[in-house]
Amino acid sequence: MSLGFRVSGRIGKPVAEVFDAVVNPTKLSGYFTTIGGASAPLVAGSGVVWWGKVPVEVDEVKKDSHIVLRWDATDADGKPAYKTRIEMNFEPLDDGGTFVTIAETGWHEDAVGLKKSYLNCEGWSQMLACMKAYVEYGINLRDGYYRSEMKGEPASEDNI
Repeated sequence: MSLGFRVSGRIGKPVAEVFDAVVNPTKLSGYFTTIGGASAPLVAGSGVVWWGKVPVEVDEVKKDSHIVLRWDATDADGKPAYKTRIEMNFEPLDDGGTFVTIAETGWHEDAVGLKKSYLNCEGWSQMLACMKAYVEYGINLRDGYYRSEMKGEPASEDNI
């Protein structure tokens, strides 16, 4: 068994617009990967770089519906040890909005895995809030949110 979590929320825009805010690197960089950006669109079978340094493997992209990513989980020494799986689902709602669910799974069941999963749960929750503000109102909530970003550095577990 491995550790994992799920976060979700409603974005008050149509699913195509919300989905595009994740796969489009310019939009994603406007509210999430703000320092260092996103290197390319999310396309199944490709790799991208977020924040100028974090490799992300794109396993699946089903337009306006589903995205599956993988990225490195680190061990106690901070070295990549294995991959976790991120699954994003986009559900159109009757009111014209979109319900977004993000689940990340695959951490080892140890103290390091638990700590890292909690940090990523915080990060994905914050990403959803920032996406809502950006997509609905054009506001970048992440600007100056973390101490690291006030210094112009991407957030990491050591500098948030």
